[in-house]
Amino acid sequence: MTARSAVPRFDMIGLTVADMAASLAFYRRLGIDLPAEADGRPHVEAALPGGLRIGWDTQETIRSFDPGWSPATGARVSLAFDCGTPEGVDALWTELTEAGHAGHLKPWDAFWGQRYAVLHDPDGNTVDLFAASGASSGAAAGPEA
Repeated sequence: MTARSAVPRFDMIGLTVADMAASLAFYRRLGIDLPAEADGRPHVEAALPGGLRIGWDTQETIRSFDPGWSPATGARVSLAFDCGTPEGVDALWTELTEAGHAGHLKPWDAFWGQRYAVLHDPDGNTVDLFAASGASSGAAAGPEA
């Protein structure tokens, strides 16, 4: 076993996409700054607040170095976006679903004290919208599908 010289640092979240332009348009609506010319690229990266990066690769890019790759089914990871206020959750949910993006769970006041909603990006990845709601009761209503 060899010694490592540095401790690994979590640096990037990578998404594999069927349609780069559709995926980037979705994430632009969530506030990620992405230039329009990125829509036609096979790989795109953006810096997020705090130094973490998010990246997108087309399915063709992934298959170029992993020919046996196939898209996963089901969600195991979600990306969560703090919308600042409960009203912000509702407004962004409405904006995204009215733009044709797939809503999964309509905004609700979760028992853990947040206004929460879940939708899917163009590739079916789970995206959570949330904000502190001030709800402290464990009796808060559940999500409406």
